[in-house]
Amino acid sequence: MLKINLNKLSDADLSRIIEMAWEDRTPFDAIEHCFGISEPQVIELMRYSLKRRSFELWRKRVTGRSTKHLALRGESVRRAYCPTQYKHP
Repeated sequence: MLKINLNKLSDADLSRIIEMAWEDRTPFDAIEHCFGISEPQVIELMRYSLKRRSFELWRKRVTGRSTKHLALRGESVRRAYCPTQYKHP
């Protein structure tokens, strides 16, 4: 059973949280800052939202990844995403 209240989040917010969780350079702290959802809650949301194999692949990918945790990041990583990631008209 999902412990976070999905009713407080719009479909667009849920989609963005999942997208941010998949991004290598977006730390869980940024998701928490933007949406108020902690790392364990993001993991729970991903488990609930993804197919089992997709969740397993994502979990394997982010476990121990230094860019997903601010405390493990090197000084050279200063932002959550590449400046060309979001296209502006």
